[in-house]
Amino acid sequence: MRNQVVSREEWLHARLKLLAAEKEFTRQRDALARRRMAMPWQRVEKTYRFEGPDGALSLADLFGGQSQLIIYHFMLAPDWEEGCKSCSFWADNFNGIPIHLKHRDVSFTAVSRAPLRRIEAYKSRMGWSFPWVSSHGSDFNFDYHVSFTPEEIAEGKAIYNYKIQAPTVSDQVGVSVFYRDEVGEMFHTYSCYSRGVDMLNGAYHYLDLTPKGRDEESLRQPMEWLRRHDRYEDL
Repeated sequence: MRNQVVSREEWLHARLKLLAAEKEFTRQRDALARRRMAMPWQRVEKTYRFEGPDGALSLADLFGGQSQLIIYHFMLAPDWEEGCKSCSFWADNFNGIPIHLKHRDVSFTAVSRAPLRRIEAYKSRMGWSFPWVSSHGSDFNFDYHVSFTPEEIAEGKAIYNYKIQAPTVSDQVGVSVFYRDEVGEMFHTYSCYSRGVDMLNGAYHYLDLTPKGRDEESLRQPMEWLRRHDRYEDL
């Protein structure tokens, strides 16, 4: 590929036109964030149990003393040997952020259905330090529509990304947000799925700055090029 080559003056003119569009997009993004913040809440009625490195945990425990909780639904089912490569790509952006979120009253953790030992083994292999707990044996993933029963898969009907779809795998990606008030009541405030989690991937946004962008148009599938970060040498 080769874009048009122009003078400094022509380049600056084109850049300023793009800057105006970028500023408008920023204003729209800020307005969308305000709408997200104003969403009504849904009370969490069920008791969920998780397992972390120090033992059993409740949903309240995952808040870690903060009033807000972000959960990344990491695709790692009980019978999978390793985590989803796309989720692994996203997770490479997570190390280091929990301490910053904590100082804005937010706790962060990944959650998967796999047993904790499998999570810990994969986490160690990938060199990650962010919190990651197991919901093995809990309804949590099913209730927040990121895991599907064998019956749903056989029937080809399950709710994902707010519509009925035919699930191709037992577990999918998503992000869910919760709030805990002064008396300990918990509320589900937001969830997004599929391309909705795109905003969490810093590497993709860096690629969006380049002339080739994500450079996926010619691939059979958009992320066909992707490998886990310790597997690129296998190419």
